[in-house]
Amino acid sequence: MNTIVTSKEAILEVSRQMIREQGAAEISIRSVAAACGVSVGSIYNYFDSKNDLITAAVESVWSEIFHASGQENFEHFSDCVEWIFDRIKKGAETYPGFFTLHSMAFFGKDRDNGRILMEKAWSHMQGSLLHILLKDRDIRPDAFEGALSPEGFVEILFSLVLSSLIRQNYESGAILEMLRKLLY
Repeated sequence: MNTIVTSKEAILEVSRQMIREQGAAEISIRSVAAACGVSVGSIYNYFDSKNDLITAAVESVWSEIFHASGQENFEHFSDCVEWIFDRIKKGAETYPGFFTLHSMAFFGKDRDNGRILMEKAWSHMQGSLLHILLKDRDIRPDAFEGALSPEGFVEILFSLVLSSLIRQNYESGAILEMLRKLLY
């Protein structure tokens, strides 16, 4: 029997566990309340709707997958990209099907909120990539001339990362080789 869960983070941990074991489609106010051993009303104390719960749970999974431990100190941009693909592989193992199915959680009237949340997370990731790119001292001085700016480069790279998520191809070898040839 589960112990009684009374915090928002504990509810999200149970939700992440359910996503790992059953998939995001199984998340509902009732199923999470049952798994937590609390009343449905207890879940509503933290989440106004099923969509709010699912959105928070999905955001929590993304955060867990891509949360840096603080030990990462990327000297090279390519090291960061390699770390991202490693985290994607581990995330796909921990949360089977999550990357391709999580967007289904954002149906109905709150779909736009889910899209805004994803765009915010993606913007944060792109900003972090740009920061690491700009501090990489080993990048060739002529790497960003003409139409290719650091911002544009990060946008293109991020598109490749998203494409790998959709295709479920988490191998980074070709992308890393391309980065090394273009940047160093």
